[in-house]
Amino acid sequence: MNQQEVDVRQLKSLTLAYMGDVVYEQFVREHLIRSGSVKPQQLHQAAVRFVSAKSQSAVIRTWLDGDLLTEAEEAVVRRGRNAKGGSTPKNTDVQTYRYSTAFEALLGYLYFLNQNDRLVELVTLAIQHVEERSATT
Repeated sequence: MNQQEVDVRQLKSLTLAYMGDVVYEQFVREHLIRSGSVKPQQLHQAAVRFVSAKSQSAVIRTWLDGDLLTEAEEAVVRRGRNAKGGSTPKNTDVQTYRYSTAFEALLGYLYFLNQNDRLVELVTLAIQHVEERSATT
């Protein structure tokens, strides 16, 4: 497959989020499989904890509150949060959905820039955040 260069600044936030969703889901699935703590028939159910809008929204808000992101990353998050999609969320409120979209847009942005170290760093922090929250609830 011929990979065409993509100007990330020209991509719409929802396009970045579309890619970020796939990237995050792959990391989560690999994490669950490698941990060995989840039976194959329970993988999807376990993955939902990580990829839900509520979890993603909580992660991105923690990062913003903790000044973990660069200025460029925060700009992508703002764009992602303010993106207007054609659909409305079914299982969550609009604000949570928008922050979730911002989370995914950031991951898509890092993916397309080939900033793999930063992508792995943030995904690892996201997974840790969700696991820590799950342990306390």
